[in-house]
Amino acid sequence: MKFDYCRECRFQAIGYAIFMNTFLTLFKAAMAWLAGSAALMADAFHSSADVIASSITMLSLKISGKSADAEHAYGHGKIQFISSAIVGLILMVGAVYLMLGSINKVLTGDYETPERIAMVGAFVSIIMNEMLFRFQMCVYNEMNSPAILADAWDNRSDAITSVAVFIGLIFATFGFPIVDALAAIGVAVLVSKIGLELCLDSIKGLMDAAPEEDELKDIYKIAKEMTGVLGVTYLRARTVGEALYVELNVRVDGYLKVYEGDLIVEMLREKIMSGVENVQEVQVLLTPVVVDPEPQRSGFAHNSEWVKKVSGVFKRFTGGKEPKKYRIYEDTT
Repeated sequence: MKFDYCRECRFQAIGYAIFMNTFLTLFKAAMAWLAGSAALMADAFHSSADVIASSITMLSLKISGKSADAEHAYGHGKIQFISSAIVGLILMVGAVYLMLGSINKVLTGDYETPERIAMVGAFVSIIMNEMLFRFQMCVYNEMNSPAILADAWDNRSDAITSVAVFIGLIFATFGFPIVDALAAIGVAVLVSKIGLELCLDSIKGLMDAAPEEDELKDIYKIAKEMTGVLGVTYLRARTVGEALYVELNVRVDGYLKVYEGDLIVEMLREKIMSGVENVQEVQVLLTPVVVDPEPQRSGFAHNSEWVKKVSGVFKRFTGGKEPKKYRIYEDTT
């Protein structure tokens, strides 16, 4: 997250979407009524569905922001996947409605030549929805919110629908009214595809699908380069709403003291959470391995220099903070 205020942009993005889509619903409906355009009226219906979708998204963001409790130990983040699926379903239902109406017009030959003023409504819709899409994608890229992503694509689908309506209106007003219906059918197919993809992505999130490979590679690299880590046994992660929960097992020297292993765990957690965006929790497990079958130790002196080195790295990384709960000392016995 680049800026602290990005977190507040989540609610601003949805608030703008509700306001703008409410305006577009009324504006396009008025233009459609004045111009006699069925396509623009269907587009106004699409915008009204966007108001419902954005309201659901707003509710999901408020619920996902609640802290973990006894019944939801990992928080409420997955409500965003449910919200995303609902938005996807709304898109598919609206696309089917638009497609059936357009197919019926083609089969019955029920065409009307609308007034050119209808193009104003479609053009305004294109500009406003595209601006809203770009703003919401900026918020998604910073916050990793599946609910915001779904709402953004919902608005992009409305912009695409308005493009088709605009093109159809141009041809319709110049004597080719069938193009309006054919364009609407093509848009319906595209919108239904977007809705299906949102539903499938939501299902993956609810089933704890792995995050993007690049994120896992970044975590793996941090673990491999950590002082005291000899290798990574396994690494896995899952997405809970906006947050990423990571679990990994690393190999360490089997002769380390318990608190030395705890130092590695604490350092690794701190570095992953600060070095990889959206990581909420990191669980690190240690697997001891014997790297020197016959170590030459003299009490604790063999490890004391290593521990001081690790502690120094920790303090540099955390700005001079001492590792909590640990004391570094020499065993003189």
